[in-house]
Amino acid sequence: MHNIPHDPALHVCLPEGQPVLRTVPMPADTNYAGDIFGGWIMSQVDIAGSIPAIRRARGRVATVAVNSFVFKQPVFVGDLVSFYASIVRIGRTSITVDVAVYAQRGVREGGEEICIKVTEAVLTYVAIDNNRKPRVVPEE
Repeated sequence: MHNIPHDPALHVCLPEGQPVLRTVPMPADTNYAGDIFGGWIMSQVDIAGSIPAIRRARGRVATVAVNSFVFKQPVFVGDLVSFYASIVRIGRTSITVDVAVYAQRGVREGGEEICIKVTEAVLTYVAIDNNRKPRVVPEE
């Protein structure tokens, strides 16, 4: 296992409901230090955030802003990473989504499994038409 301080205060349970995305990072996703590359996490967060935005927009969306992005803890090869996304604001053409990322560790080892929140982000998407021009988000 990795040499991360064992701080029980960091351990959390997964949120209620199903994640919009769940994946396991591989060795090819690491940076020069051997941790999972922040850019890999960012791309997965963007994918996860787009899922509720696409559903709510009933069609294509494009990422227009990363409003905030906080890496709280590192992610390691073999972690089971779960992405939870929820819409926090709907504008005329935009949809803002909150994404929370959790890593479950120890799954492979068969020992104590821990779960920690590793990343949180807020992204804004704009609904677009087939010509990639902004369009109004339809009423629910």
